[in-house]
This record gives sequence, C-alpha cells and structure tokens, in this order.
Amino acid sequence: MGRVPNGTASSLEVVSCQANPLSNSDSRVGLALPVSPDAAEGLYRLVDAAYEKRSVAVSSNLHPSGFDELMPKTLAGATVDRLLHHAHVCVTTGDSVRLLQATTGKGVKPLA
Repeated sequence: MGRVPNGTASSLEVVSCQANPLSNSDSRVGLALPVSPDAAEGLYRLVDAAYEKRSVAVSSNLHPSGFDELMPKTLAGATVDRLLHHAHVCVTTGDSVRLLQATTGKGVKPLA
C-alpha cells in the first residue's frame, strides 16, 4: 500500500501555515524521494515544531504507511503520528491530470 505505481516518481510537499489569521506566511518544503537522512530529520523537525501549533498540509502520491520506506522507521512513525493526529485526510483517486495533459500534448508548451 505504501508503494507508488511503477514509472511514477515519488514526491512529497509539505506546507506549514501560520495559525495567526493576520499573517499569511507559509513555509514550503519539496522533497524528492527517497530522502537523505538529513532531509528526513528536517522533515520530522518541521512537523514536530508545527505539531498542535500550526497547520501543516502534506501532498504526496505515497500513502503514509509507506513513509518507513523513505526514512528510518522511528522517524517515519513519529512524523506520521504527528501529521495524522487531529488530521483531516483527503484521499484522491483516479489518473493524474498532469500526466494525462502531458501524454496528450496539452501540458506545458515549450517557449518559442
């Protein structure tokens, strides 16, 4: 369940948003997977610092149960635990719109 379909690159984007409604700041972290030990530690620290203080949005084509394939099991467990506690999980299904556009020639056009 944690695996990504063959030929699909694993990706993870994390957005941490300031909880203060007067501030519109956010921090974005994009990771190419699998992550290095330093990146895994950094992701955990980001999630831990935001835990129960700020909103965190994670976008990935990898199920949380597969995070232990990307980083050490203890870090993966702690990270997922903090991400999913009080979480609203939105699971999408179906084909990738970007992949469909790219394969039908309707994606990004080269600069002239």
